[in-house]
Amino acid sequence: MATRDFRVLGSRLHLRQVYSAGHWSEDMTDLGKVDRAFFDEHIYPNLGAERDDVAIGPKHGVDFGMLDLDGTALVMATDPLSVLPQLGFDRAGRFALHIVLSDVAVSGLLPTHLAVSFTLPPEMTDAQFAELWGAIHEECEELGISIVTGHTARYGGVDYSWVGGATAMAVGDPDDVVRPDGARPGDKVLVTKGPAVEATGLMTTLFPDQFDLPADVLADAQSLLDETRTVRDATTAAAAGPVTAMHDATEGGLFGALDEVAEGAGVCLDVDTDAVPMQSGVREVCDFLDIDPWCSTSSGTLVMTVGADGVDDVLAELDARGTPVAVVGEVTEGEGVYVDGDLLEHPGVDPSWAAYERLAARAEE
Repeated sequence: MATRDFRVLGSRLHLRQVYSAGHWSEDMTDLGKVDRAFFDEHIYPNLGAERDDVAIGPKHGVDFGMLDLDGTALVMATDPLSVLPQLGFDRAGRFALHIVLSDVAVSGLLPTHLAVSFTLPPEMTDAQFAELWGAIHEECEELGISIVTGHTARYGGVDYSWVGGATAMAVGDPDDVVRPDGARPGDKVLVTKGPAVEATGLMTTLFPDQFDLPADVLADAQSLLDETRTVRDATTAAAAGPVTAMHDATEGGLFGALDEVAEGAGVCLDVDTDAVPMQSGVREVCDFLDIDPWCSTSSGTLVMTVGADGVDDVLAELDARGTPVAVVGEVTEGEGVYVDGDLLEHPGVDPSWAAYERLAARAEE
C-alpha cells in the first residue's frame, strides 16, 4: 500500500489519501486540529511547569503565546512548515513563510525573529532548496526578520508536503500587544478581504483544469493566492487602532474565526453578512465546489474588534494599503455569535478539506 499526503499549510488542510490496488479511498477521520474536548481534557491541563513569565499560554482558538521578560514582550507561534512544489519553489517558500508569520502578526507586533527546522524529502534537490531558502530570506529581509536558529536535513520516509516546522517571534512592548481575549462590548467588528480567500486562490491555482468557469472568473480567483498575507495588514491596523482583538480566518473560515474571537473574550458578536467584503471569484468557485465560503479557510482575512474611536483610522489606513475592509457588526454583552440575527454554531469541519481531496484525487487519475 502506498500513501500520499496533501498538506496545504495556509488552509490547515491535512488531506490523506490511501492508494491501494489502483484505487483512491478517502480517510477524513480526525483531520485538522484536535477538537476542543480533547484539547480541554488532555492538552490544557498538562502544560509542563508553571512559570510567572508566561503572560499568554495555550488556549483553543488562540493564535500565539507570550512571555513577559521583565517588561519586554516575546510573542511566539509555532506551525508546521509545508511546501507545495506545484507553485514553484520561490512562490511556495513565500507562501509557507507568511502562513507561519500570521499567527504572530495578529498580536499587532511585527515579527522580528524566526526559527525554522526543515525535514526535507530525499528527492528535493540542492537547487530547489536553494530557491526556496532564497525566497524565505528575501521575505524576511524585507520585513526585518532575523533567522536565529534552525535545522536542515533530508530524511527517508519524508514526502511533500510536510517539510518541518517553524517558530515565528516578535519582540516589543507588552502594552502594544493586541490580546486575543481583548474584545469589549461597544467595540466594532471589522473584517478584511472576506471569506474563502485562501481556499479559492489555492485550489484554482493548483487545479486550474478542473474548474469549468469563465476565464476572467478563474483569473480573479487565482489572483487571491497572493492575498493570503496578513503581516502588513495586522500591524497597520494595530498602529492605527485601538484594536482590541485580532484573529486570522484559517480553519473553519470566517465563521470559525468569529466564534473564536467571541469565545476568547466571553462576549457576543452581532454580524451582518451583507456588510462583509466578498472578493471576485469566491462565490463562483465555492458554488462550483459545492462548499460554504463562510466556513472555508481564508488565510489572509482578519477579524478585528476595534474601539469605536479608532474605527475610522483603521479603515483609512487599510484602505490606503488597498486592503478591502468593512465594519460588519459590533461587540455586545452576552456570549456567542449572531449572524444576520441567528445564533452561529462553530463550523467544526472545514468543507475545504473534502473539496481539496476530491480535486487532488482527480489530478492523480
